[in-house]
Amino acid sequence: MDRRNFLKSGAYLALAGTATQLLSGCQTLGELASIADPYLTDDGRTILNILVSAGDAFTTLDPEQEYYLGRSVAANLFSQYKPWNNAAANEYINLVGKCVASASIRPETFGGYHFQILDSNELNAFSAPGGLILITRGMLRCCKNEDEVAAVLAHEVGHTSHQHGVRSIQNSRITSLATLIGTEALKREGNENILKLVNVFEDSLQDVTNTLVSNGYSRSNEKEADLAASEILVKVGYDPHALISLLETMDTRLRPGASDFAKTHPSPSSRIEDLASVITTKSTHISAARQRRFSQAMRSV
Repeated sequence: MDRRNFLKSGAYLALAGTATQLLSGCQTLGELASIADPYLTDDGRTILNILVSAGDAFTTLDPEQEYYLGRSVAANLFSQYKPWNNAAANEYINLVGKCVASASIRPETFGGYHFQILDSNELNAFSAPGGLILITRGMLRCCKNEDEVAAVLAHEVGHTSHQHGVRSIQNSRITSLATLIGTEALKREGNENILKLVNVFEDSLQDVTNTLVSNGYSRSNEKEADLAASEILVKVGYDPHALISLLETMDTRLRPGASDFAKTHPSPSSRIEDLASVITTKSTHISAARQRRFSQAMRSV
């Protein structure tokens, strides 16, 4: 297709006129297409169809695609956080993590669940698509027992099982699309920016990384992951109240403005309030054997 003809047709101006509508209520590129369609030339409609197809591809990743996306996201994270090469501690984290993952709504992924400790004092944990879950030493120091370790890992498994990382691609790509459509630069330097428009989904990898490190998931995503964690803990035999007690400890240690859990998650107090309404069971006793296992594995953390 000749992009020069597309620009001369003025169809991109019609696209620009839909940007405000997109940001005010549209959630998918398909909705954008339906709004723009009556105003587009055939060339303009063809370009928009290319974008819709690209968007659909990224919101229906198969398990193998999700796995490789997750590996790339993890590689990005490892450029910011150094893995902690303590074999015994990492083996323990994988033991607990795979136990809770087995009780999730998605017990299997293409590459399986893998857990890695990060050598950082931040209070943080990350769930890359496909089952690659990272947790900092700082977060582990907040845990007083194995049930609390299981709680934070179950929360991250909840993000994976509900595919929150993959979903973060679509929304931010749509925002970038609408922003690009509405820029004056698109009108002045059309050829260059139309190319950016057609290739906008190539930045999806960075979308997920930004969500994990900078922007955080939505409040509804965090609530869904907390609910998933509480259900997982009950199924496996851990105390679901451990998630609340962990959040209470975190609430005393998080520093406003720090680049850690506080930056990317709702306040612990708000999450505790949400959990209190759904956890109706009584606290369970933590066995001495389980506590010894935790203390031995975490002594060097």
